[in-house]
Amino acid sequence: MDARSTPAGVGIGLRQPHYREWAERRPAVGFVEVHAENFFAEGGAALAVLSDVREHHAVSLHGVGLALGSAAGVDAWHLERLARLVDRIGPVRVSDHACFARASVPGDASTVLHAADLLPIAFTPASLDLLCTNVQQVQERLRRPLLVENLSAYLSFDDADQMPEPAFLAALARRTGCQLLLDVNNLVVNALNAQRADPAAGDPVAAACAFVDALPADVVGEIHLAGYCDAGALVIDDHGSRVHEPVWAVYRHAVSRLGALPTLIEWDTDVPALDVLLDEAAQAARCQHEVAGLRSAA
Repeated sequence: MDARSTPAGVGIGLRQPHYREWAERRPAVGFVEVHAENFFAEGGAALAVLSDVREHHAVSLHGVGLALGSAAGVDAWHLERLARLVDRIGPVRVSDHACFARASVPGDASTVLHAADLLPIAFTPASLDLLCTNVQQVQERLRRPLLVENLSAYLSFDDADQMPEPAFLAALARRTGCQLLLDVNNLVVNALNAQRADPAAGDPVAAACAFVDALPADVVGEIHLAGYCDAGALVIDDHGSRVHEPVWAVYRHAVSRLGALPTLIEWDTDVPALDVLLDEAAQAARCQHEVAGLRSAA
C-alpha cells in the first residue's frame, strides 16, 4: 500500500489523558497517530481503546523502538509484536526513525543492549547498507512499505558523515521502496542548533527549506509538526508546546513543494487540553488550504 494513496488531512497524536474525552466527542480529524509500543500487550484497556478508535478514524502507528540503523539488527520479538498490531489494527501508515539504539556487548555478541533513545547514525555508504537491510526486513514482515523519519540530532560524526542527509534518505527510499516521514520540527531544531554552534551556518528557516528542496517530492508520505524547547545554548525537540513560527514557515514551504500530505501534530510532554491539539490541527489545515489557494491563483 502506497502511503501517499491513503486519506490526506491533518491528524493528532492520541495520548492517554484524552482517551475518555475522545470517546465522548469523537472529534473530526484526518487520522489519529499512536506510539505502537504502547499497544504491544495482548489485550488490556489500552488496546481496547485503540480498537474502538479504529472503528471511527484512520490510525497511523508510529514506532520508537525498531532502531533501524543498528548494526545489531532488528529485534525479532519487537518486530513480531509490531506485525501482530498491524494485522489487528490495519493502520494507514507505519513509521519509525532513521536511528540506532541496539548494540552488542563487546565480547558477547549474544547480548544486545537497547539505549532507550533515538541516537543519530552516520551518513555513510556502510550505514546506508545497514539501514536498507533492516528496513527491508521490517517491510517484508509487515508486507507493506515503512515510513522512516529524519531525526533531531545533538551530535554528528565529523569523520564519517560522507553524504548529505537528504541524499542519504533519498537513497534509502530508492533502494528499499520505503517512504519518508518528514519531521519539519526536527529540521528546524537541527538548523537552529547549527546556527548557534556556528553563526555562519545561516538562516535556520532557509536551511530547513533547502533540506525539503533536496528531497525527491515523491518519497515523502507524511509530515510531522511539533513544538520545541529553546534552552538558550541548545534547542530541544521535546514535543511539549505549540508549533513555533519557524516550523510553520518551513511547513508552508513543504506544502507548496510537496502538496497537502497527511500531517500530524505531535505533543508528547506537558500534554494540553484536547482542544489545544485540535486548534493546532486546524492551523495546519488552514496552511494547506492557503497554499493550495496560492498555487491555484498562480
